[in-house]
Amino acid sequence: MWLGFGRVKPHHGIALLAPLADPGQLHWWTVEPRAYQPSDHAACLAIFDSNNPAAGRAEFEQFLDSQPANYTVLEHEGAILGCGGYGTGTDGAATLHHGMIRRDSQRQGLGRFLLLYRLRQISRSNVSFVRLCAPPETAPFYLKQGFKPAGAAGSFVMKLTVCP
Repeated sequence: MWLGFGRVKPHHGIALLAPLADPGQLHWWTVEPRAYQPSDHAACLAIFDSNNPAAGRAEFEQFLDSQPANYTVLEHEGAILGCGGYGTGTDGAATLHHGMIRRDSQRQGLGRFLLLYRLRQISRSNVSFVRLCAPPETAPFYLKQGFKPAGAAGSFVMKLTVCP
């Protein structure tokens, strides 16, 4: 249960408001983002299965098998709670890939943390906007984070402004 917001806590160059939570609450600042490793394969598939039990699993598994660059996992006390990545193109855009949080760890700020972590990484690249294709059930999350609908159903875009 969120009880409010406290002081700003920087983490990996990202400043977010830290929740003042009850003692049993998972604190996002105890979650460590790190690069995906092949040993994370099963945990990432389990996260996918907890969110999308059928649709797209083969494609996601193939994506993981490709040893994706710029793919991050969120680890807490040895458990993988989330994963997501991005790619950059020659058109000045970055595309977010397969961002997800384990179902039993959702609604605790981890999705926002993962998104902001990836946007911070992207901001170090020479890109001017970020795009993604999201299923309908996650669209409200991305709209709240500042993405705007673009083109085809399920497509979203965010202009990326890099601050000095």
